Amino acid sequence: MEPKKNPQLDLRRNSLLYFFVGMTLVLLMAYLALEWKTYYQGDSWDVGNLKVDEELIEDATILKLKLPDPPKPKIQAPPKIEIAENDEDITETFIEPNDVNQDSKVADIEDVAVAEEEITEEIPIVLVENAPVFPGCENEKTEEDKRDCFQAMVQKHIRKNFRYPDPAKEMGLQGRVSIMFTIEKDGSIDNVRLRGPHKSLEEEAARIISKLPTMKPGQQRGVPVKVSYSLPITFKLN
Repeated sequence: MEPKKNPQLDLRRNSLLYFFVGMTLVLLMAYLALEWKTYYQGDSWDVGNLKVDEELIEDATILKLKLPDPPKPKIQAPPKIEIAENDEDITETFIEPNDVNQDSKVADIEDVAVAEEEITEEIPIVLVENAPVFPGCENEKTEEDKRDCFQAMVQKHIRKNFRYPDPAKEMGLQGRVSIMFTIEKDGSIDNVRLRGPHKSLEEEAARIISKLPTMKPGQQRGVPVKVSYSLPITFKLN
């Protein structure tokens, strides 16, 4: 039969509590030991009675630096102005107006001949003051009507004289030929320039332009001038 233990006499029951209490006391004692301060209670030090070895005292040499005097500014004397005496007499010259005969006649502006500048360069038909007049457009009243009539008569001339070249038909050539020509001062056609896809088409376009009639030349400021005109001719097989 095992003897029964009294729980109140069991030492291990509060061992954890004892451990924390003991740890707290140890930490408290360590804190007090670290924070404990002591003060010296004896006589205070007399600094005046301290003896210092004279060898440790070095002679201090005081250097006196003498700065140079700043340079004095140079004051330049103003230039001496001498006034030369001129004993020569000054002769004043008076310009008198010429005598004008009040009875003399002044030439009118209309009597003065103005040389007219000859215009040698070509002027595009859209910029010339008076466009060339195609035969049959003389009765048009306004300048705009004459230009419209010119365009219509040129197109009519192309349709009337158009002929498709046989070599171009055989080769199936088609395309647009750009044409530019000059209407001279006498109304004749000159300086024909062409650009097209084939020589045969260009030759046909040149033939049509060569059949244009002589026109009334264009004018700039009332003077006959050369007028350039451009148009395309389209060759198309049906």
